[in-house]
Amino acid sequence: MRLILMFWADFRGGNHLGSAPFREVISMKILVPVKRVIDYNIKARVKSDGSGVELANVKMSMNPFDEISVEEALRLKEAGKAEEVIVVSIGPKEASETLRTGLAMGADRGILVLHDGESEPLTVAKILKEVVAAEAPGLVILGKQAIDDDCNQTGQMLAQMLGWGQGTFASKVDLGEGSVDVTREIDGGLETVKLNMPAVVTADLRLNEPRYASLPNIMKAKRKPIDEKTPADYGVDTALHLTTLKVEEPPKREAGIIVDSVEALVAALKDKGVI
Repeated sequence: MRLILMFWADFRGGNHLGSAPFREVISMKILVPVKRVIDYNIKARVKSDGSGVELANVKMSMNPFDEISVEEALRLKEAGKAEEVIVVSIGPKEASETLRTGLAMGADRGILVLHDGESEPLTVAKILKEVVAAEAPGLVILGKQAIDDDCNQTGQMLAQMLGWGQGTFASKVDLGEGSVDVTREIDGGLETVKLNMPAVVTADLRLNEPRYASLPNIMKAKRKPIDEKTPADYGVDTALHLTTLKVEEPPKREAGIIVDSVEALVAALKDKGVI
């Protein structure tokens, strides 16, 4: 985090500093990666050949955990703790619509790294590492996972590559002077960690409630800049290291049965191979 101290000079009595106090301006960027996924209200359908999930003619939207990340970054900016919020997405040309959603919420500008096809978490982390090097943000906030692949890997990989501290599964973020306190959701309850900045934070569901973009902000978002890049601009190879063998629908739930005793319940569970 950089602090810029600005002074006012009172020239009425000569070329000297007057008695007006200095003003402190925080100059810090927050980078928020966002992903274009199938809208969470839509039921995903597997392709007939089992090669993947059907994306043609399907409503797409911003990953819900990334919406939470954008909201948190905007709140930090509104609290005077950051100067600029940048949203970045890696995907096809249509991902610009996802960036416009972030811009309509209040982000200042966007970066679209054009890439058709699948992007593995490792590839995404490598690209984000180069974006961080170019933009020099003080904080990176991203969703803990995307609802399409549920990998929950990108934030951790990015922090390792950058050599930054990481606070994952964040339910509260408190930005201080040169550090950030992150309250994490863990199996045993809540854990608070203090990270030296710059740092990487991944947002959990209970961090905040994302705002709705107003119509005036949606119109303003159309004029906000989106820089287009490619993985080659950052020197990143997008070749896949994993092969999807087959995608299947989850098995349908069977109808339940009513038993009249504990013994019958145990016998039914043994019959199903549960115990």
